[in-house]
Amino acid sequence: MLNWLSNLFLAFARKLLYMLVHTTVLPEDLKQLQLDPDKPVCYVLQTRFLSSLLVMEAETRKAGLPRAMKPMLSPHLRENRSVFFLTRSDNPSALQRNRFAYSPRFIRLVEAVRANPQLDVQLVPVTILWGRSPDKESSIFKILFADSWATPGMLKQFITILLHGRQTYVKFSPPVSVRGIVEENLSEEITLRKLARVLRVHFRRQREMAMGPDLSHRRTLVKSLLKATPVQQAITDEVADKKITREKATERAHQYADEIAADYSYPVIRIFDIVLTWLWTRLYDGVDVHHFDDVRDAAHAHEIVYVPCHRSHIDYLLLSYVLLHRGLMTPHIAAGANLNMPVVGSLLRRAGAFFLRRSFKGNFLYAAVFNEYLHLITAKGYPMEYFIEGGRSRTGRLLSPRTGMLAMTLRSYLRDHKRPIVFIPAYIGYEKLMEGQTYVGELSGKAKKKESIWGVISTVRRIKKTFGKVQLSFGEPIYLENLLDAEFEAWRETPVPEDGKTPWISSTINKLAQQINTNINSAAAVNPVNLLSLVLLSTPKHAMDEEGLAKQIDLYRRLLTAVPYSDRIELTELHGQEIIAYGEQLKILRRIRHPLGDMICLDDEQALQLTYFRNNVLHLFTLPSLIACLMQQSGELHRAQVVQLVRNIYPFIQSELFLPWCNESVEKVILQWLDALAESGLLIARSSEQMICPSPNSEAYAELSVLAQGVQQNLERYYMTVSLLSQQGSGRITKKRLEDLCHLLAQRLSILHEFSAPEYSDKSLFRNFVETLINTGQVQTDDKDCLRFDHRLINIAGESRLILDAETRQTIQQITRVTDAEIEAALTEKDSKGKRKEKPAA
Repeated sequence: MLNWLSNLFLAFARKLLYMLVHTTVLPEDLKQLQLDPDKPVCYVLQTRFLSSLLVMEAETRKAGLPRAMKPMLSPHLRENRSVFFLTRSDNPSALQRNRFAYSPRFIRLVEAVRANPQLDVQLVPVTILWGRSPDKESSIFKILFADSWATPGMLKQFITILLHGRQTYVKFSPPVSVRGIVEENLSEEITLRKLARVLRVHFRRQREMAMGPDLSHRRTLVKSLLKATPVQQAITDEVADKKITREKATERAHQYADEIAADYSYPVIRIFDIVLTWLWTRLYDGVDVHHFDDVRDAAHAHEIVYVPCHRSHIDYLLLSYVLLHRGLMTPHIAAGANLNMPVVGSLLRRAGAFFLRRSFKGNFLYAAVFNEYLHLITAKGYPMEYFIEGGRSRTGRLLSPRTGMLAMTLRSYLRDHKRPIVFIPAYIGYEKLMEGQTYVGELSGKAKKKESIWGVISTVRRIKKTFGKVQLSFGEPIYLENLLDAEFEAWRETPVPEDGKTPWISSTINKLAQQINTNINSAAAVNPVNLLSLVLLSTPKHAMDEEGLAKQIDLYRRLLTAVPYSDRIELTELHGQEIIAYGEQLKILRRIRHPLGDMICLDDEQALQLTYFRNNVLHLFTLPSLIACLMQQSGELHRAQVVQLVRNIYPFIQSELFLPWCNESVEKVILQWLDALAESGLLIARSSEQMICPSPNSEAYAELSVLAQGVQQNLERYYMTVSLLSQQGSGRITKKRLEDLCHLLAQRLSILHEFSAPEYSDKSLFRNFVETLINTGQVQTDDKDCLRFDHRLINIAGESRLILDAETRQTIQQITRVTDAEIEAALTEKDSKGKRKEKPAA
């Protein structure tokens, strides 16, 4: 009778509670728990609240799982409920029992498993957070009562349910086997203690994943930072070097710490969520997220360092927003000191941003303070986010990595590697950029504008525009411990010098940086704007008839499917005609009506901006484009010839675009592309080993020509650099002088001969090519930093006839014929202009 009344009361209370409660349950598919139907299941809740018990009972009923409020019955086990609480009471007084005393049901379960070798019990930890799913929050008052690290009292719990019940987060975790612990043959007390510790650590980790570790007050953290041995030593050095008092040096260190440190605030994070929810609905048509399961899996036992590509200021906000909405802690974000503006900087700091200067050069005290701050947040387990490109890409390509933050993270880990670190690369793809016009202007030579509050206000004014969809795709995780083991097996036992500079550390940092960029590109999400830009920018006037454009887009979609770049590549589901309609909807295409069929074209300004979106995914089509280029110029080639010619050029393409294959393994991929191009009709297999082009008057040849244009500008830049270096002669020009001259000549070439991509004159691309020439041994530097070469470089120039047509080669040769006097005058003028730009206004 009593049991019947209890069940009746619980049923009534559950219905009453669910008038206020709406839940988000993870995992979405509870089959992922892989519960064994032949073993009893017992759920574990962290804190004793009736509301939590009712929610869990309701969710197990909905999901068809073993019910929490039903008995556990087996030949060796009889319990009237299938749940217990790990913590027995909340905020106990001196008269109450120990809140960490074991639940009687917990004790009986362990005793039963110890007594019966055939019995096992599956303990399923269930985390319930109130206010952790912020889809519809709109009241700042509500945020103040959201779930936090403090254990709530009954009154606060009641208010929390009233305010946040409709945003309740419920996480079922994989089962813990009691038998697995019992078989360690420990005493009953130690078995109980170990199981309880496993569960407590699990609950704490789940809360850390969702809310972050328990935050120290910022003042406490700064004081701890200043007391650290490396900072104290840096203060001592500052006193000796700058001839100042210790008090003055300490004050300076304190100022640096205040300048750097985040001031994380959960209420501010929730306020940002409200604002961003409003912003996304006005800016974007949605955010598609891919491969998030890998992030959630890694978060269980690792500190996460998010390393996304950097394309827009929106990147900072987007990643944090997605993580918050999927139940993970938002990261501490490394932000440039240029963003530490009045008002904006303070808000970003409270949202988790910590600020760093562009250069630490010559300021050893600042470097010591920053390094120690990074070590503190790493050791405490806060997730972090930083952009290894250093700044936003103006071309759409990934920039060469800057390894400073990676080096500091690695040194911190070597100093204390109790908590494993995983790097999560992330690809972010837009269909329109708020900064698009700004980027084109900067590449055309305009000075970069300094960030200011007025710039933020002018950006906000654009929110009425439509910017399409955003793609966020997570790349393959990189586990730092595994990378270190592969690079230097004895790293755990080897002392690290104070400056952290040893060959194996430097090698690990460089490999890590390259792997991050490679994994970002391997997680690309191809959107409709990417495909439109790839095709239309490969035509002479950036125009095609509608039918031909739709066919070429569908061809590219088939090619991506035929030879997958990686298993993480995402491809739009829209087909050619649908993509054209979508481009018109975004107002990036112009339709010209004609009786023989409509034509689709780009305006000049749109064409310049769309180079950015072409470059986002150019790496996916580089190999087939290079093969198409070779075949178009030669007409007929043996498969082995194609492989050899592509491999000759591949190191330069790989270095620029972070392709995933080494020079040996790329042969298999080249052969796969030859087969795919033949199957698509773009090439013809005359025999098993001989490949020929289709007839020049055929539709297939026209499609092959468009495909070949994708890599054309890369090859033109390479040929111009080699041609200029050859004409100057071995040992007659320095690396920097060659880069500067290539930059100037590229600008001239784009104006005189319509080589019109804005990134054509991007100086960093020439720098990367010269460095690859040096790394591959085809060019050497002498003690004066002059470049020396032999016949191998001449052979590279000679092979250009196989990839570039005669007119292009002649144009480049003509423009690179410059005298020493012309070079000197041009570089002098360039240097003087640069100095005038740097001079501050009166």
